[in-house]
Amino acid sequence: MLETTQIKQRLPFIDLIRGITIIEMISYHFLWDLVYLYNADIPWYKSHGAYIWQQSICWTFILLAGFSWHLGKKHMKRGLWTFGGGVVISLVTAIVLPNDRVRYGVLTLIGSCILIWILLDKVLKKIPAGVGVSVSFVLFLILRSWTKQDPIQLSLSDNLLNVTWLKSVLAYIGFPQAGFSSTDYFPLLPWIFLFATGYFLYSFLQEKGLINRLFGK
Repeated sequence: MLETTQIKQRLPFIDLIRGITIIEMISYHFLWDLVYLYNADIPWYKSHGAYIWQQSICWTFILLAGFSWHLGKKHMKRGLWTFGGGVVISLVTAIVLPNDRVRYGVLTLIGSCILIWILLDKVLKKIPAGVGVSVSFVLFLILRSWTKQDPIQLSLSDNLLNVTWLKSVLAYIGFPQAGFSSTDYFPLLPWIFLFATGYFLYSFLQEKGLINRLFGK
């Protein structure tokens, strides 16, 4: 009974993790402003360590978004608001920072995943949670490794490559074509599988009766 009724409650430890991650995000972008807008000399910020920090923030947000799918009810509203936030960021950066604009950033990704899950939830519930966690995370790691080393570009005819909306759709999915750039790029592939990992992780822990025990205090 505890594991079913707790869905209507908040999980304090999840809120704590989310709060810490928000502080990290603010700190990271504050340093970004100092380095790239005010030319502050902070060598560490351009190091591999700073990259790992930035990735850890995004990984946490995406995992928590998938995990928290089970904790809310107004998925359509939350998905549209989050996706809309990503659109606003894209528009503002296109105007204010055209050379460092954000296209298909982390908010666009999370909003998209939430909306897609409205369609997939009933089907995914039929998959054993342990299998879902394992397969989703392995697929994420494999696709992440491929796209990190060499972004996948589809072989298209010159006529298709000149179709702006098609290139945008391909970049949104995870197939950026030549000339595409974004300072915060999180396409559906591979990141939708990290969202799926969080989604199945919740179900797995719920089956084991660990949700309140791990996150309720």
